[in-house]
Amino acid sequence: MIPRYSRPEMVAIWEPENKFRIWFEIEAHACDAQAELGVIPKEAAKAVWDRGAFEVDRIDEIERETKHDVIAFLTNLAEHVGDEARFVHQGMTSSDVLDTCLAVQLTQATDILLADMDRLLAALETRAFEFKMTPTMGRSHGIHAEPTTFGVKLATFYAEFARNKERLLAARKEIATCAISGAVGTFANIDPSVEEHVAKAMGLEVETVSTQVIPRDRHAMYFSVLGVIASSVERLATEIRHMQRTEVREVEEFFSKGQKGSSAMPHKRNPVLTENLTGLARIVRAAVIPAHENVALWHERDISHSSVERMIGPDATVTLDFALNRLAGVMEKLLVYPEDMQKNLDQLGGLIFSQRVLLGLTQAGISREDSYLYVQRNAMKVWEEGADFLTELKADSDVTAKISAAELEDLFDITYHTKNVDVIFKRVFGRS
Repeated sequence: MIPRYSRPEMVAIWEPENKFRIWFEIEAHACDAQAELGVIPKEAAKAVWDRGAFEVDRIDEIERETKHDVIAFLTNLAEHVGDEARFVHQGMTSSDVLDTCLAVQLTQATDILLADMDRLLAALETRAFEFKMTPTMGRSHGIHAEPTTFGVKLATFYAEFARNKERLLAARKEIATCAISGAVGTFANIDPSVEEHVAKAMGLEVETVSTQVIPRDRHAMYFSVLGVIASSVERLATEIRHMQRTEVREVEEFFSKGQKGSSAMPHKRNPVLTENLTGLARIVRAAVIPAHENVALWHERDISHSSVERMIGPDATVTLDFALNRLAGVMEKLLVYPEDMQKNLDQLGGLIFSQRVLLGLTQAGISREDSYLYVQRNAMKVWEEGADFLTELKADSDVTAKISAAELEDLFDITYHTKNVDVIFKRVFGRS
């Protein structure tokens, strides 16, 4: 988590000030519930809210001696609350505070990520409709395949990120649980209603059953979803990088006035943003395996997961937040070159219509094996000699014996490949 790849709103979630504020609220709400049960005096609960305060530097100072962050916090809190502080943390264990706080932080982070996703989806939808019927080359294995449209390309990414949004909503629900259940999760020293009260106050659901900790399968699922989203970011970034290559040059990242592409070569306009996104995706995915390894803790709890989550929580969410916003900006400003798309469509002399010719021959009565042979032998002349595909087909007597020159020309109509674009858009966007 470094400033270069961080946005302030997300960073603030992981700052000590926010963390300790959440800790305070958990403890204070628990006191309210305990007071309602008659476990502690109502005056004590009120004193916690009225006089409760903390200082990050003071907590750090105490922790250097106690070697325990929750005890350091409670000690500092007691310095402000006074004698009534003895009623704070009644029947609770550190994980009740730590795990519930992490749940709050991750839900706060997820709400930002969901807003990021909405911005990206809006950009993809706008650009998809802008280039809905703009023909471009579809490629498989990096080789020209058949025509598609740039709008359809973008529609595939919109659909993918729409699925990712649904996954993220599910991950938010999965992670948003509260555990205030005591040392081994049995509620021996604290009433379950305290957990219910804190959960409601903090915007969480009650954990079904905890040990000393919230089960880490929830966290594994959460970070897995972040990893999937990061992979989708990389897929779109990689597509743009390929399409910006000089030999292709169908799209290009916006290049601002005064921007420099190379310290050595003044002409360079490099896809630096999408290359950066490819790297950032690796950082987010790096959190997935440690999150899975955190699931298997010893018995009711150990702390092998703690150091991991202190790092991957901030790093993965801050990085993905930055990446989604950068990608949205790339799509909003993306330069698109339809003329170069057309040049690439024309580059192979009509070979992109080979399947349609193949199908036309089979429908004219020629076996599939012979049809493939006739089409391929003419196609190879285009590959190897730079010939024109339609011209070669018209000169092939095996082909013209079944299909006329005019019929062959009809098979080279690019609108054949775009006739179902409206259907695709209706499925993806609910409108065409």
